[in-house]
Amino acid sequence: MSDIIVKTNGLCADFKIKDRMVRAVNRVSLSLERGKTLVILGESGSGKSTYMKALLRILPKTAAVEGQAEFLGNDLFRMSEKEFRDIRGNRMAMIYQDSLSALDPMYKVGYQIVETIRAHSSLTKAEARERVEELFVKVGIPSPRERMNAYPHEMSGGMRQRAVIAMALCCNPCLLLADEPTTALDVTIQKQILNLFLELQESDRMSIMMVTHDIGVAAQVADQIAIMYGGIILECGATRQVLETPANPYTKALIAALPKSGNRERLVAIEGQPPTIVHMPPGCPFSNRCTYATEACRQSVPELKPIDEHHMTACHMNLVTSGGK
Repeated sequence: MSDIIVKTNGLCADFKIKDRMVRAVNRVSLSLERGKTLVILGESGSGKSTYMKALLRILPKTAAVEGQAEFLGNDLFRMSEKEFRDIRGNRMAMIYQDSLSALDPMYKVGYQIVETIRAHSSLTKAEARERVEELFVKVGIPSPRERMNAYPHEMSGGMRQRAVIAMALCCNPCLLLADEPTTALDVTIQKQILNLFLELQESDRMSIMMVTHDIGVAAQVADQIAIMYGGIILECGATRQVLETPANPYTKALIAALPKSGNRERLVAIEGQPPTIVHMPPGCPFSNRCTYATEACRQSVPELKPIDEHHMTACHMNLVTSGGK
């Protein structure tokens, strides 16, 4: 039996803007094994959240999605909406970036999670409430009965995010999708939430797919990292290999831009601006900012090719094999 929980092959997502279709996600092929964490790392507008929403089939109706996506061996894009509802929020759950907007301000937090449980199970209301109490304890929410009766605005940002995580876990998903889950939190709470993810992964053997722009977050939780830019995957592989021996100029530039402890020199910035989906260059999306760019880079989009068994890059010039500095 395959240990792959979810995989995509050539996934594309297009949007209609001013009477023409523009591509936000371009032929993305990724896979995630059971009990592992894949972090998709990239700047705002890179397409990482769009990719995740395409998996959940929650993009606007004006979006056109192509390619293949499988979850536990089932074709996600061939399922009826009724069939997919049995998966979304049940076997596959998502944690959104803004916990306040993820919860309905008009209802108590406990009620919202109870209703989610009852929508996907045969539990009674009393049994569902017991389940919520257990989940609140599991995610580190003190005084669970009291917090169940709180409205979203009555909870701190950290507690709200824990409640959203509890909601995502309420039906024992085997895949957890997390969209920038720690962005709005201070550093201390961020570390607590990331540690919680690691504990849940270990205790439940749950697979996690997370998107973030923070290399530090990726380094802390990821088994694998996929670097996304301009709608394509520029590099992916085992976390240590990607961060210690980057094979793509964009990955190398991202790492070089990180502040160094004790270094008072000016931070290294990546020159230029990332392209928008309506002004995407014909070749590699990073070619207009890349110091290694050649004419081939400006003319054709590079394909993702293996460097070794656990490392791939999409670049006309492999920095590992070429010795690029």
